[in-house]
Amino acid sequence: MVSSPTLQYAGDVTPREAWKRLEADPRVQLIDVRTTAEWNFVGLPDLAPLGRQVHCVEWQSFPTGAPNPEFLGQARAALDAAGAGQDGPVLLLCRSGARSRAAAIALTGAGYQACFNVSEGFEGDRDGQGHRGTQGGWKAAGLPWRQN
Repeated sequence: MVSSPTLQYAGDVTPREAWKRLEADPRVQLIDVRTTAEWNFVGLPDLAPLGRQVHCVEWQSFPTGAPNPEFLGQARAALDAAGAGQDGPVLLLCRSGARSRAAAIALTGAGYQACFNVSEGFEGDRDGQGHRGTQGGWKAAGLPWRQN
């Protein structure tokens, strides 16, 4: 379900809705804004079944958490390489939906017209035992993913 858009970005979509959009429209691009450590140790969405790949662009650097000053340029380069224009849909994903929301706002501010935050992120919220990846998120939704 898509949330109501704001002036800051196009709105939120669930992981399942994100996958449906990726399946239905080859123009839709997915940017994972987590850190290199998260991509390597936690995993990545796997778009190979769609004949595509996820774009990995850190919003914050590991281990300091400092903002990536090159985010907009790196995201623009990834989208340009994929042949995506500023009017094409862009889905942004992080661990739980906070960093990707900020990235969606930044890309919208840079002129991209259809930036969506993937709510719940890749791992979702913590469960009763404090673990992620079991409730909410890309992994718990049973969507394709891989681990390096």
